[in-house]
Amino acid sequence: MNRTRLISALVICVMLVAAPLQAADDATPVPWTSLTDKEQEILEPFMDRWNSLAPQRQQRLQKGVARWQKMTPQQRQRARQRFKRWKSLSPEQKARLRERHKRFRTLPPEQQERLRKKRQWFKQLPAEKRKALREQWRSMSPAERKEFRENRRR
Repeated sequence: MNRTRLISALVICVMLVAAPLQAADDATPVPWTSLTDKEQEILEPFMDRWNSLAPQRQQRLQKGVARWQKMTPQQRQRARQRFKRWKSLSPEQKARLRERHKRFRTLPPEQQERLRKKRQWFKQLPAEKRKALREQWRSMSPAERKEFRENRRR
């Protein structure tokens, strides 16, 4: 895969896994010629169909390029890894993740932050402890899971 296509794929990844960007209110098409040379280079795979893309999609792609360019090398590497994982998921897994993300975005900001903190706590646990907790969760019945959640909220 050439570098431009890889960068384009990563821009798309960033858009898929990052928080969705709101479409601009003025759904004005973005002419290809108005893009910078760098934007055109990164978005080259879209060149032939650029004019047929919805203006909101054009704007999201353009914003994705801007975000990509601002990323540190470490952030770009993480985005590449996340994109690789995303591509390996089945359509059903992708649909479940999209639904979970949609539900998460409907939560109040306080609940979102609480969940982010709990996720960060979990990620900082040693690998064997995370594995044990996952196994414990999987072995619970739906009723036990519900009771567990209720106890954790108290």
